[in-house]
Amino acid sequence: MGSKSVADKDLWNRYKASKDRKAKEDLILSYLPLVKYVAGRLAMTLPPHVDSADLVSYGIFGLMEAVERFSPERGVKFETFAVARIRGAILDGLRAADWVPSTVRQRVKALEKAYRETEARLMRAATDKEVAETLGITETEMRKRLNEAQSCSMLSLDDVLGNEDAGDETVRTGISSLVDRDGPSPDVWAELSDVKQALARAIDALPEKERLVVSLYYYEGLTVKEIGEVMGLSQSRVSQLHTRAIMRLRGRMYWYRNYGT
Repeated sequence: MGSKSVADKDLWNRYKASKDRKAKEDLILSYLPLVKYVAGRLAMTLPPHVDSADLVSYGIFGLMEAVERFSPERGVKFETFAVARIRGAILDGLRAADWVPSTVRQRVKALEKAYRETEARLMRAATDKEVAETLGITETEMRKRLNEAQSCSMLSLDDVLGNEDAGDETVRTGISSLVDRDGPSPDVWAELSDVKQALARAIDALPEKERLVVSLYYYEGLTVKEIGEVMGLSQSRVSQLHTRAIMRLRGRMYWYRNYGT
């Protein structure tokens, strides 16, 4: 065991034994790089004007909550436990700031609906032209709306898995929360297992390049720049593929949540 692991174990023992304030502060400082890592990954899917320092500030609140709730005796790595709360705190902070204009938000929702309805009608992945026809707009306008969705929507698999209309924290079930076994009850876990299987089927049905982007970003942990290098694409093209993939997945999961298909 490395010196850092020994030091962290000692801090956890001190904090959990007596709620030692200094130990808590030292734990937060020790795991601050985790906040910066999560914030950095999120920043890649947000518009340039969103300050990365704000993301870190929001994430620290999630880290503080994770330190308070973590139980070392459960045998789960703290990093695994904390990521869900850090990411959730950042997203909550962004939503509270509400930096997306309402008109843009409405256009993005309309785009999501168009993907959902077009692909349900065609029973396959729709092209930009086909989705544009559903919306009654040109392909040029369609690309503009995709860029809006890419630059102003917090589009991720976390939102795909959850119920975006629900306020109950137990149903905000992103990929990150699937690792938090101190959260949902057993019946919720059973439901999450079914949802995860449905999501896996939806990912398998994505066009090849979009499926690869999703796999490399969410499951392999690569950055947008690294994915671009692997696929021989620009970062903007990777982001565009990611946006299309999430739009399609949101549509597929909508039908699953509402109709079980």
